[in-house]
Amino acid sequence: MAALGRKLMEQLKSKEFREYLMSTHFWGPVANWGIPIAAIADTQKSPKFISGKMTFALCLYSLMFMRFAIRVQPRNMLLFACHFTNECAQVVQFSRFVNYNYLGGAETEDKQESIAEVKQ
Repeated sequence: MAALGRKLMEQLKSKEFREYLMSTHFWGPVANWGIPIAAIADTQKSPKFISGKMTFALCLYSLMFMRFAIRVQPRNMLLFACHFTNECAQVVQFSRFVNYNYLGGAETEDKQESIAEVKQ
């Protein structure tokens, strides 16, 4: 176990790793993580605030950049993970949008609000 720890520390101290930390291959994906984090946080909000067009655009955006992350040399798996997470979050948001606007979610919410008002 100690040998594994020493090897990990040597890797972290290496010139290649320091260069990676100072590259756009690292900081670009780190900066991009704000998008999926915001989408995941928005799953707790009401679906009436979801923009279908924007959600669809973000789905396409993430699909394109997932492909880019795999095709670029060297592969950028951090970028791929960021956009894969965003794609999953946007698909969840888009399904909430469709359910609310086209499958009767809005009517169900209106009925629940009416019942809550009558009880008060």
